[in-house]
Order: sequence, then structure tokens, then C-alpha cells
Amino acid sequence: MLLNLMITLMILISILFTFMKHPLSLGMMLMMQTIMLSLITGMMNMSFWFSYIIFIIMIGGLMILFIYMTSMVSNEKFKYSMKIIIIMMILLLLIYSSIKIFNSLLNLNNINMMNFMHYNNFMNENYEFLNKMYNKKFNFWMIILMNYLLMTLIMSVKITNLKYGPLRKKF
Repeated sequence: MLLNLMITLMILISILFTFMKHPLSLGMMLMMQTIMLSLITGMMNMSFWFSYIIFIIMIGGLMILFIYMTSMVSNEKFKYSMKIIIIMMILLLLIYSSIKIFNSLLNLNNINMMNFMHYNNFMNENYEFLNKMYNKKFNFWMIILMNYLLMTLIMSVKITNLKYGPLRKKF
């Protein structure tokens, strides 16, 4: 039930994304889509670790986009219309009711449960892979990977100069 509602909200957010014109509203829609996606993947995986990583990566990218957009479009007013809100409510009702009708007609609950059980078996195999990845044999490679990421972070900070950082010049 909750999963159906979240999928309905994701579809609604995707439809509303086409109506938005302001960069901040587009960023807000992307953030809501990311939250919904991370919650759905967390519920399906029985572990929120993967969804947490996806959420952190997407929020980092959205922060960079937010900085660029606020430097370019800082004084533009954020407008919303009641027409879009009414369309959103009608679409939410239609999509949710259509999902409920299709679930009751096709009786997909048994099929979904079988797919879910198969997915859980797949996830157990992935947990075994994670245990193997942090084994003593692979510790050397994990340390090399961590050092590489740290060096990349330090180099990217040193390459960006404070004088050339912002898009908008300070007067």
C-alpha cells in the first residue's frame, strides 16, 4: 500500500517536472524525486545503505546546481499557480485510483510477493559479496582506493582557485 502510494507520487512528480519553469522549483522536484527513490529502494532492499549513498550523491549534485542557479537567477521571483496545484491533485487521484484498480483486477499481490522473495534471495547474495569485499585479502586494494579518493579530493580543491570560483563577480 505504502509502496503504491510512493510510486504514484514519483509518477506525479515526474509529470509535474514538465510544468516547472524556475530553476529552484526544478531543483525542489529533483530533490523530492530523490527522496522518494531512496525510500523505495530502501524498503525493497531491507537495508537503507545503498539508498543513503544515492541520496547523498544526488543532494551533493543538487547543492552545486543550487549554487550556480542562485548566482545567475538570484532576484527572480518564485511564482506558483493554483492551476498547477489543481492539476497535481487531479493527477494524484487518477494515478492512485488506476493503480488500485489494476491491482484488484489482475490480483498482482501474489506475483509481487513471489518477485519480492526472489529479490530478497538476490540481496542475500549481495550481502555475501560485501563481506568478501572487506575481507583481509582485499584490504590492500580498499586502502589504495581510499587513498585515491582522498588525493582526488585534495587535487580538486587545490585546482579550483578562489578568484575564479563564483560565476557572478563581486562589486
